[in-house]
Amino acid sequence: QVRLVESGEGLAQPGGSLRLSCVASGFMFSDYAMSWARQVPGKGLEWVGGIYADSSDTYYADSVKGRFTISRDNAKSAVYLQMDRLEPEDTALYHCTKDTRSTPRVFDYDSWGPGTQVTVSS
Repeated sequence: QVRLVESGEGLAQPGGSLRLSCVASGFMFSDYAMSWARQVPGKGLEWVGGIYADSSDTYYADSVKGRFTISRDNAKSAVYLQMDRLEPEDTALYHCTKDTRSTPRVFDYDSWGPGTQVTVSS
């Protein structure tokens, strides 16, 4: 079955950086777009961004555009989220998601991982 496992949990100061990783198994990773979403208690799920199955393009939410970068390594079945210039508002539980097609769309996923916590605070 599909399994997604995130890592990279951590605490960063405002303006700092963190890199999250997600390793996938149980499906043909290179056939599917992958996305990241984040969850803040009381605020629901927010789509962060996604990457095409072949890495040809990426999309980001306006709230993270220019600060976050998604990449993937199909040989390792892994997707990454590089987060720079972090803000306290980025504090959340971050999930990687397997999309249903080769191109990412907002909340077009059928599987997600348990998440990894990111806290941004001085």
